[in-house]
Amino acid sequence: MAGLGEYRRKRNVGRTPEPIPAEDALPRGRDDTFVIQEHHARSLHWDVRLERDGVLASWAVPKGLPLDPGDIRLAVRTEDHPMEYATFEGEIPKGEYGGGTMTIWDRGRYETLKWSEREVAVVFHGARAQGRYTFFRGGKSDKNWMVKRSEPAPPGWTPLPEAIEPMLATAGPLPPTDDDDLWAYEFKWDGVRGLARCEGGRLTLLSRLGNDITSHYPELRVMAEEMGSTEVWLDGEIVVLDNGRPSFHALQKRMHISDERMARRWAAELPATYIVFDVLHLDGHSTLTLPFHERRALLEAMELRGPSWLTSPSYPGEGAAVVEAASERGLEGVVAKRLTSRYLPGRRSPDWIKIANVRALEVIVGGWRPGEGKRSDVFGSLMLGVPSDDGLRYVGQVGTGFSEEILRLIMDRLRQTARRKSPFCNEVPRDKAKGAHWVEPTMVGEIVFRNWTGDGKLRAAAWRGLRDDKRPDDVERWAPDAP
Repeated sequence: MAGLGEYRRKRNVGRTPEPIPAEDALPRGRDDTFVIQEHHARSLHWDVRLERDGVLASWAVPKGLPLDPGDIRLAVRTEDHPMEYATFEGEIPKGEYGGGTMTIWDRGRYETLKWSEREVAVVFHGARAQGRYTFFRGGKSDKNWMVKRSEPAPPGWTPLPEAIEPMLATAGPLPPTDDDDLWAYEFKWDGVRGLARCEGGRLTLLSRLGNDITSHYPELRVMAEEMGSTEVWLDGEIVVLDNGRPSFHALQKRMHISDERMARRWAAELPATYIVFDVLHLDGHSTLTLPFHERRALLEAMELRGPSWLTSPSYPGEGAAVVEAASERGLEGVVAKRLTSRYLPGRRSPDWIKIANVRALEVIVGGWRPGEGKRSDVFGSLMLGVPSDDGLRYVGQVGTGFSEEILRLIMDRLRQTARRKSPFCNEVPRDKAKGAHWVEPTMVGEIVFRNWTGDGKLRAAAWRGLRDDKRPDDVERWAPDAP
């Protein structure tokens, strides 16, 4: 063992609450004490310390000890620590070595199976850390070690899936009053779907289409850090709040920025909030087959609330009141969820019903008309369609609601998808088709509108935003409620 020389050199007596023994008179124990400390320093990690020859041999494990035998994780060998560290918890001041909060994650006894310069095999007998683990050198450097579980995972434990598709709601009316007690009601948030995978304090955020959008919202990473060793899949909505209300227009400025430097700048100007409404996998157990009310109880027990995340409120048996509250607050609508419903990944289910307060419609762009004046170098309006049994049905145009940034972004995409003929299955009115440029129907957007005309066209449409989180096949078929 190296002793405590390096440990002392890295610490200032009087500036850190950590124990700093005065001399190298090392106590001799039975080499069977371990402690694992959760260390929220510059980056979250778990310090695994094993008593050996009067000191605590130490490894910093960024994601904590694995439960899956096939999951081999980094374990950085650090300086030996004094035995007094086995009971240490506290706040190491910022600027000091290892500055941050340290708490005891587990503590107990262990037994040694092998101890050499290149391999340490032990069996943990703790409250949380249990079973056989092997630490082994992963390179030439003394610091580069790895750790793996050397026996099967605990009974009933399943690894955290790499991806889960979101369950989808169907549009419909409020359930009958007589059935109110069978449903829970939540506000429909005006944002984009986001599924959060949290493992070892690290966040992976996936869009509805399964794209990794973690870099778009750097302010949400702290949520996973705060959850520590909890391994979980969450389902929710990413929103940008404006005066306490979600603003899809403001969110548009965040959705298309993946450059981390730019994303951090926008995070300061237009911070995103993750509103969590479901839990799909928790600490080694899938919750997909549990009824909604049981998943909801698990979610509430997690007490997820922080500077950029919160748990969406849910109100069992109060449909009419929640719809009225959503309308008064200017929210997009309400989602009714059957209390007994299971979570069905990738499926649209009548067990979830979305009840809209505003007339919003997802549309597919099939063409554009040139702009004039200040918009002479971009489009003046977009030609819109919705899916039908016969193909893409033309339903009108939209020319308002675009920011300068979005105008340029959409125009670049339109130029890349040009085609010679109209993609619409029905005839576009001659005055609208004249001078139009057609495009492949790949771009999905969302509009709001006043109502339908008698011939099934949109009246007073305004652009709401691009929906890069949806494919054309995801757009619901729509039957205008017009005569």
